[in-house]
Amino acid sequence: MKQVLEFEKPVIELRDKIEELKAMTEDSDIDLSDEISKMEDRLAKLENDIYGKLKPWDRVQIARHTERPTSLDYIEQLFTNFIEFHGDRLFGDDEAIVAGIAKYKGKSVTIIGQQRGKNTKDNIKRNFGSPHPEGYRKALRHMKQAEKFNRPIITFIDTKGAYPGKAAEERGQSEAIARNLMEMAGITVPIICIVIGEGGSGGALGISVGDRIHMLENSTYSVISPEGAAALLWKDAGQAERAAQSLKITAPDLKELNVIDEVIPEPLGGAHRDVVTQALNISKVLDETLQELEVENETSLLDNRWEKYKKIGEVQATIEKAEV
Repeated sequence: MKQVLEFEKPVIELRDKIEELKAMTEDSDIDLSDEISKMEDRLAKLENDIYGKLKPWDRVQIARHTERPTSLDYIEQLFTNFIEFHGDRLFGDDEAIVAGIAKYKGKSVTIIGQQRGKNTKDNIKRNFGSPHPEGYRKALRHMKQAEKFNRPIITFIDTKGAYPGKAAEERGQSEAIARNLMEMAGITVPIICIVIGEGGSGGALGISVGDRIHMLENSTYSVISPEGAAALLWKDAGQAERAAQSLKITAPDLKELNVIDEVIPEPLGGAHRDVVTQALNISKVLDETLQELEVENETSLLDNRWEKYKKIGEVQATIEKAEV
């Protein structure tokens, strides 16, 4: 059964009624084309009203949709000759992060993506998209390899956060993420980061220090989940919708705050409605960004990356002179 979000139920109900009328027309001699046409007009207006005025909490729900395309879905659509590699050469392989090399429009690139599952079995295999430290070390290993062979790095961010379990902490979860932040800041090849679902906390940051950070229109990027923020601020995780509004975690908000570089549009209703169109939207931005970054030399690349992060969080204050 397909997942239906609360705010889109009126759209789904009207769409089902239209399908019923179409089926009735096919199975009988009754001509209902006028009624169907009127209902389709109502549906188009309703979709524009609902999807054109999404609240932050609505976008959170879309970002978490069980059918939302994953990193591997976009890798399949965007790249050719993808070869996945495994293991961090220290402990083991973390399937919550996929890493490998591929061709993008004839050019070799390194791809790193956080991967969640699409069903219970797959989610267990992928640890629900929450990486262990070996996942971040695997990612860094391939970033260093990309630097050695002068390949651009493309990362797909989609995680609620790094795995917080005891075993992960014992194997150095915090150190692994911190090392990635430090190393990515100084890597001398272009790094393009794309938030495709949830970008949660340090788990997202571990592969999202780059020259450009783009977000899908209905993705989120935040230091904490709305539920976590609500539990901390109001001792009530049930106020997650209120927290989502305050946190400014959506792509339009983060673009306005200069945290991200570009918002990538999604098909009406979300990326899960049309993965092919969504991949084309990503490809357009990815192609333009690669062309911008590839003309820079190592020095300008690192200088501009440094300036990018210096501007985030800048506060402007007006000081009024006291009257004498």
